[in-house]
Amino acid sequence: MLHGLMMQMPLTIASLIEHADRHHGDAEVVSRRVEGDIHRTTYRELNRRSRQLADALGRSGIGAGDRVATIAWNGYRHLELYFAVSGAGRVLHTINPRLHPEQIAWIVNHAEDRALCFDLTFLPLVEAIAAHCPTVRHWVLMSDRAHMPAASKIPDLLCYEELLASGSDSFVWPEFDENTASSMCYTSGTTGHPKGVLYSHRSTVLHSLAAALPDALNVSARDVILPVVPMFHVNAWGLPYVAPMVGCKLVLPGPHLDGKSLYELFEAEKVTCSAGVPTVWQGLLAHTEASNLRFSTMNRTVIGGSACPPAMIRLFEEKYGVHVLHAWGMTEMSPLGTACTFKSKHLGQSAEEKLRLQTKQGRVLYGVDMKIVGDDGQDLPWDGKAFGDLLVRGPWVLREYFKGEGGDPLKTDAAGRDWFPTGDVATIDADGYMHITDRSKDVIKSGGEWISSIEIENIAVAHPAVAMAACIAARHPKWDERPLLVVMKKPNAEVTREQLLAHYEGKVAKWQVPDDVVFVDAIPLGATGKMLKTRLREQFKDYRLPTA
Repeated sequence: MLHGLMMQMPLTIASLIEHADRHHGDAEVVSRRVEGDIHRTTYRELNRRSRQLADALGRSGIGAGDRVATIAWNGYRHLELYFAVSGAGRVLHTINPRLHPEQIAWIVNHAEDRALCFDLTFLPLVEAIAAHCPTVRHWVLMSDRAHMPAASKIPDLLCYEELLASGSDSFVWPEFDENTASSMCYTSGTTGHPKGVLYSHRSTVLHSLAAALPDALNVSARDVILPVVPMFHVNAWGLPYVAPMVGCKLVLPGPHLDGKSLYELFEAEKVTCSAGVPTVWQGLLAHTEASNLRFSTMNRTVIGGSACPPAMIRLFEEKYGVHVLHAWGMTEMSPLGTACTFKSKHLGQSAEEKLRLQTKQGRVLYGVDMKIVGDDGQDLPWDGKAFGDLLVRGPWVLREYFKGEGGDPLKTDAAGRDWFPTGDVATIDADGYMHITDRSKDVIKSGGEWISSIEIENIAVAHPAVAMAACIAARHPKWDERPLLVVMKKPNAEVTREQLLAHYEGKVAKWQVPDDVVFVDAIPLGATGKMLKTRLREQFKDYRLPTA
């Protein structure tokens, strides 16, 4: 085999911040801090402080491969840790603070974290778990000395700024194998313990390159990106890596994620692109609608995490002129798998035709392959009608879970290729646009026919009185399962069961219309903003439908 004669330069996370320093050194990183003020820095300063922190962590005994955990909001100190930890050959472990404290302690112990860095907001949480996490040698409060507590239940609590100052900014990023572990996230599984997903430098850099492409997130040095998606949720979908790669201004909102705070930051910093889950955008749109506001610079937003209701896409597009990039992925995919961008053939279509396409999760990024299979494991046609289990493969797709939890998660096809089963049920059309019809555990089987809970929910949310809706299966003596619609109304809005059921007329087949509607004050949400249908199914497990 004849090899090429090209340089061998490992794909490492440190190369991203080095590139940003060298070629976009004066580009801003703006953070709304936990302390409440606005902090401004640049990629050049960020690289300097990250090197200093990397050296300080080494001096404190954190070695190659050791895990350093974070419980923190989107901010410049968290971003420094992204590069300081991974760039020196250690493993950054971002933890979701919305998990139960006992679950967080279990994750810290399972990962064998050696240090845990956290924002002031989470001091009570960390104090509650510290005694139960024996592997942690250093507890670091991400603050300066002025904001350190007078007393803490955590012995030898370190001050982040003092720790950083103990290192030298002459530290040079080391070179190592690009397959070295770089960061770790745990799944937010609703059953059993979460499982660890361990990313590599290579997988992260390749994911960043693909995410920045025009047919993906389409970002460049001309953009101003504000990731609303937290940096503890699958590395903020890769945006903290993509931004320095392209050299754009990065705006980090800290803990202030209400509609008013986000809108003010969008306008003040001239944000052009954002990203987040649908529940976040509900709060932002509620604020803009109530105050009759418009966006002066934001022209697109990435929506993922769960299916985006068509009504939300329509509102963003038609009223606010904000283009919606519907995307899909998962923790096990780093996370981005698909993005819904138009092909040239779609540009001349009507607004309604484009909207129908935008409700799909879109086409794969280069590097990812996907297919749908039936119960027999055989490939199904890409006709936009056949639906089956969605399988994926690629260089940033999980091979196995940390410590081998759950055994071998992959399925091997007849050609010997490994595929990761996503747990989603989907269709793929002739142009390669994938459409999630349900999670395999959420689909409703009524009399041998499948009903998509997502489609039922999207229609409900399009009603002007509905804030949020979940469709779950209720037992039926004849049809086995029938759809039950659980609805949370908007404040001061009124709608009856009969009015909602009539809202489905002409939108779905009659046998797909829910059998009943129940109204609740709140729909439970998981740690990443997704509806907890498992909790709803438990709550309504004995519910008797009117027709039953």
